[in-house]
Amino acid sequence: MQNLRPSSFKSRLLVMLICVCLSFSLVGCLSAETKVKEFEPVVETTFLMGTVAKITIYDEIKDNEIFQRVFDRLTDIEQRMTINDDYPNSEIIQLNKASGKEFVKINPDTFYVLEKAKYLAELSQGKFDITVGPIVKLWNIGSDNARVPGIDEINKKLPLVDYHNLILDKDNSSAKLNQEGMVVDLGAIAKGYAADEAVKILKEAGIEHAIVNLGGNIVAMNTKLDGSLWRLGLQDPYEIRGKSMGVVLLNDQTMVSSGTYERYFEEGGKVYHHLIDPDTGYPGENGLISVSIITKESINADGLSTGTFLLGLEEGMKMIEKIPDTEAIFITADKKVYVTSGINSSNFEITNPDYHLQTTPSPESK
Repeated sequence: MQNLRPSSFKSRLLVMLICVCLSFSLVGCLSAETKVKEFEPVVETTFLMGTVAKITIYDEIKDNEIFQRVFDRLTDIEQRMTINDDYPNSEIIQLNKASGKEFVKINPDTFYVLEKAKYLAELSQGKFDITVGPIVKLWNIGSDNARVPGIDEINKKLPLVDYHNLILDKDNSSAKLNQEGMVVDLGAIAKGYAADEAVKILKEAGIEHAIVNLGGNIVAMNTKLDGSLWRLGLQDPYEIRGKSMGVVLLNDQTMVSSGTYERYFEEGGKVYHHLIDPDTGYPGENGLISVSIITKESINADGLSTGTFLLGLEEGMKMIEKIPDTEAIFITADKKVYVTSGINSSNFEITNPDYHLQTTPSPESK
């Protein structure tokens, strides 16, 4: 789980990419050639939610404030949903402070994310649980204070981890944590929601072809201008960031990956990653090192990537096969690759020969 970090617009960088010449041909009874105006892709980045937020637009930009409006929206989401102490007015911080006491009034956006999180918890047999915050704080993975907590510490905090004790009152747009000491952490779902919101703003501004990338939460809008699919590299878990082991083709879809390589530390010769199993209080160990979810909404992909990873290969695949318009790519520690039934040679290619696609029967058809 990743805590949302404070942002700074001083870090924004406007990058103008080289123009890629694209052509469009109209096939039919018309003999005249139709030309489509060419535009330079425009990229703008900033630091938000503890990561680099990157927006790439391939269409003509008629709204000069489009990037500012997207980043303002992401900042608003961050400030309301973070558990970072730099934002004491965060609705999630207020919810955590009121644990075991009272309901807290929250914005409809925050309520929607909490509601979605509970739904994904049920779907994943509780493996995706945003109330795992007390255990996450014990480990502090991703910070300078990362450590292996004692078994007594973990056992003391485990009773506080139970999404059933997050009570939502839709009529009054309010929420309550039943037990004092409970901690909600939206770090494994808020970026997905933010990516979806960024796409909404782009569409409202008339943008049809763009890539939204929030630290690996990727949304590919539509197809490329020439009608071909977007080609995105799939991170090699054993290599540096940006080095891929395969290529995934997306068509108006989102892809989110969770893996042991994202955040971890080593102690006593053992590596501990940040994907904490809410049932045990320890990093999940099931032979997987990466799970990538491909679907339509990034908020779903974000939560499902964590829940699917912690379910493991067999149970994770069964779950994904039941969800419409949703696929998954599993990578094991011995570099074997397993895919759900909708993944094939037309939308996924392994480019690193060290990895081997496994043929397995689909547990259940969709």
